[in-house]
Amino acid sequence: MNIVKNGMLILNQLAKSNPQVFSSIKVGDLVEGTVFSKGSRMMLVDLGRHGTGAVYRGELQNARELVKSVDIGGKIHAKVLEVDNDEGYVELSLAEAGKQKAWGEVDELKGKDEAFTVKITGFNKGGLIANVKGISAFLPVSQLAGEHYPKATTAERTEISGALQRLVGADISVKIIDANVRTGKLIISEKEATEISSRELVKNYTVGQVIEGVVSGVADFGAFVKFMDNPAVEGLIHVSELDYRIVENPKDVVKIDEAVKAKIIEIKDGKISLSLKALKEDPWTIVMNRYKDGQDVTGKVYMFNPFGAIVNLDDTYQGYVHVTEFGGADEMRKQLAVGKEYHFTIDTVKAAERRISLKFKK
Repeated sequence: MNIVKNGMLILNQLAKSNPQVFSSIKVGDLVEGTVFSKGSRMMLVDLGRHGTGAVYRGELQNARELVKSVDIGGKIHAKVLEVDNDEGYVELSLAEAGKQKAWGEVDELKGKDEAFTVKITGFNKGGLIANVKGISAFLPVSQLAGEHYPKATTAERTEISGALQRLVGADISVKIIDANVRTGKLIISEKEATEISSRELVKNYTVGQVIEGVVSGVADFGAFVKFMDNPAVEGLIHVSELDYRIVENPKDVVKIDEAVKAKIIEIKDGKISLSLKALKEDPWTIVMNRYKDGQDVTGKVYMFNPFGAIVNLDDTYQGYVHVTEFGGADEMRKQLAVGKEYHFTIDTVKAAERRISLKFKK
């Protein structure tokens, strides 16, 4: 062994004195070599023109699984930590080389801009966790495709966590959207991977078409609907398109698994926007048949806003009582409560503005 070591040390000295013959390396380079000595304290690697590499005990521990798997004469990749240490060796890191090689493969994947499959290994409140080439990757909730997007309100955190937890162990097609070796940040997206197929699927539909679907999820901003003729296609009914009246909670109008008919009002970037109210008769064209100025009515307070209160007069129409009727928001909330009925007088009915102004009867 001493003869081999001495020979390698001589080779290192030749490399230093004849740089034109021996190619140079620098700290941070990834090199390949052949293992010719293994011990508990050090592994020696023939780096050819670069001389002899040494992997010391600490690095052997950091990459113990790799060290176990390689035999004398086997090839390894390593990262240069020091070009010429006190013993005349090129000091190497196996663990760092593995990371560097993995990030190189990640960069290659990102450059191809192609979808690939990952297995979900975990989750947190912000999204899912997967493994790409040995590197931990994060898939934010916002980058999930519609099929997997947790359709819950912001108040229903347990529902969101449950939806994410159910995806652990699943295989999902993704693309890399951000890879930063310096910060160790790797972000993947299911939405980007499915965008092309979504664009192709929506080509089968046109604006103005009426579709049949099933409500697949409800969120603060609206309801998701899977098309019955192709469940792979999903559209969104924005909260403003659920009804002609103001809707605070979409669950007041639709329920999950409910069958609905909706009209396609927009197709853009592979996404379909739907409307329920587009299939209903506009009630404001006949409002004067039901309500008139000066009429006394009973209504249930539906919600407050900074300017007053929305009042349900019936299943179709809502009235509005301004905060100035009470002298201020605090006083209004003292006199009115959401869900309770009160007596009002209609001040004005403005069909063109879709507005019924009310006065509170004290």
